[in-house]
Amino acid sequence: MSDDLINTALEECRERMHKAVEHARADFSAVRTGRATPALVERLKVDYFGSEVPLQQLAGFQIPEPRVLVISPYDKGAMKAIEKAITSSDLGVNPASDGSVIRLVFPELTQERRKEFVKVVKHRAEEGRVAVRNVRRATRHELEGLEKSGELSSDELDRAEKELERLTHELVAEIDRLLASKEKELLEI
Repeated sequence: MSDDLINTALEECRERMHKAVEHARADFSAVRTGRATPALVERLKVDYFGSEVPLQQLAGFQIPEPRVLVISPYDKGAMKAIEKAITSSDLGVNPASDGSVIRLVFPELTQERRKEFVKVVKHRAEEGRVAVRNVRRATRHELEGLEKSGELSSDELDRAEKELERLTHELVAEIDRLLASKEKELLEI
């Protein structure tokens, strides 16, 4: 019975930690590296007929050249709203529209700008690590509550906490690997 409680708690913890890692991965993909990628704009919120809609629901994306992103709105009436969302974002590019598609040309990143992006990515990695640790803390409290209520022995709690630590270290290391990869990509010229 107690093994089931531990396994359930650890499984829920694992899922929540993986979500935190995936969130960090998505945050990293939204940081630009001098190359065009749909991840830079997919989640950009567009004011479409009074509601905030992610750009990926309003348009398709193509990359005809490494630094050019072409956005093809499904509804031509959304062009102005999409352009406005891009202009007000922190991308630092101006949209060029020909009436049917919007082109974004990403300039080469300066070394200074690359270093700024590395700082942003490091900050997002730390947010991911904190999220994983918060899940660990919540799970530890849950397990300690089970011990206090008599559903777990102290030995079972110790085993569960060791597994929890192992899992935490594994997922923090995954965030660190993602960070190192993104940092390398950003500093590549």
